[in-house]
Amino acid sequence: MKNTLIICTYKRAQSVLRLLRSVAVQTCYPDVILIVDGSPDNETKIILQENPFQNLKYHKVTPENRGLTKQRNVGISLVPADSDIICFLDDDTILEKDYFEALLKTYTLYPDAKGVGGYITNEVEWKPITPGYTISKNEFEYDGWVRKDGSRFVLRKKLGLDADRPPGFLPTFSHGRSVSFLPPSGKTYPVEQLMGGVSSFKKEIFQNFRFSDYFEGYGLYEDADFCLRVSKIEKIYVNTNARLEHHHDASGRPNQYHYGRMVVRNGWYVWKVAYPNPDWKSILKWHTIIGLLLLIRISNIVTTSDKRAACTESLGRFTGWVSLLFNKPKEKV
Repeated sequence: MKNTLIICTYKRAQSVLRLLRSVAVQTCYPDVILIVDGSPDNETKIILQENPFQNLKYHKVTPENRGLTKQRNVGISLVPADSDIICFLDDDTILEKDYFEALLKTYTLYPDAKGVGGYITNEVEWKPITPGYTISKNEFEYDGWVRKDGSRFVLRKKLGLDADRPPGFLPTFSHGRSVSFLPPSGKTYPVEQLMGGVSSFKKEIFQNFRFSDYFEGYGLYEDADFCLRVSKIEKIYVNTNARLEHHHDASGRPNQYHYGRMVVRNGWYVWKVAYPNPDWKSILKWHTIIGLLLLIRISNIVTTSDKRAACTESLGRFTGWVSLLFNKPKEKV
């Protein structure tokens, strides 16, 4: 299968270079690498001219096409007609040598797959469950593996608000567990959500689907929106053998206030894409969890060192929540 890799970037020249160096040693090298650059400067273009890579094509978008979803759609329009698979990678990831080999093999092993995601290895520590091991209330178990559970999920479990579907699937009240709650078992799992920055799709998908223009700029949850729409009619998977690391680069991220607003408003948007008419219990749970997470973030003003970030994000979450009363997001594809 011929594959095209699309890397959308914004003011992260060094991160792009580091990623491409891990691509250069792949056991299965991409047929085309498209760098779709939204940076206002030329640093990325210059660093790629100084460090050439095989099959690489550079494209600088116009200011009106900046933003993750817009840049992805531009990249898709530039994919060669003979490509079978389109892969997406965040510019701050680093691949293991057989990432593409494992990813593409999934499409052969699972012929019904229209999308396959990779697996991030450096963000969560998992342990296989040994005989006699007792799982604590502060841990999460899945498929014979255990990890420390986040404090927010621990509290949600105590209040009966934990996700009631497997990782990678969205409950009727949203607020599910992401694919990061799948263990490094070496297995391939069916899901209905992928992390957009470590994903791939058959090119044919884009005859009927595109990334939504609703998600401007940073594009929080744009991947969930796209995958939930696709998974309503097609099968998608995560292959935990397609391994890579994610090293979060703060460059190009929104300020904490705007991030807080996006968490709530974009979260509401994605929820309604999956469940346009939720029942009253799901509505109550969605708002209860939003309120709970807001209180936790407010408490971080006291409990964390970065009090300013906690305060501004809390304000963003609150104003985003209140705005739903009179200005709900409208679906836009």
